Amino acid sequence: MKPTAILINTARGALVDERALIDALEAGTIAGAALDVLEQEPPRRDNPLLNMENVVVTPHVASATTRMRPESRRRAAREVAMVLQGRWPMSCVNPTVLPRGTLERWQPYPMNRGPNR
Repeated sequence: MKPTAILINTARGALVDERALIDALEAGTIAGAALDVLEQEPPRRDNPLLNMENVVVTPHVASATTRMRPESRRRAAREVAMVLQGRWPMSCVNPTVLPRGTLERWQPYPMNRGPNR
């Protein structure tokens, strides 16, 4: 990248090597960065990217719009209903914990690929 470039990442934090990005920003190899995601979420308080003048960090909340609120509520209610019925939720943040519980596995998907993945 040229020294006037600004790196923008709104996809996944792991796409960017943060240490290399910090080094490039400090050295002036690139001009700046705009990050909607980081390697570690939530970020550690001592993450240098949070205090750099040439970096903008925003929360990853693209779907948190007025238009998405009704759908978000429906999805959350569906997940709660599934668990209350004794079934695995469709979207689990940490699906590796599911087999350790008493909930019924109903999804016809392998463990590494849930219905919403």
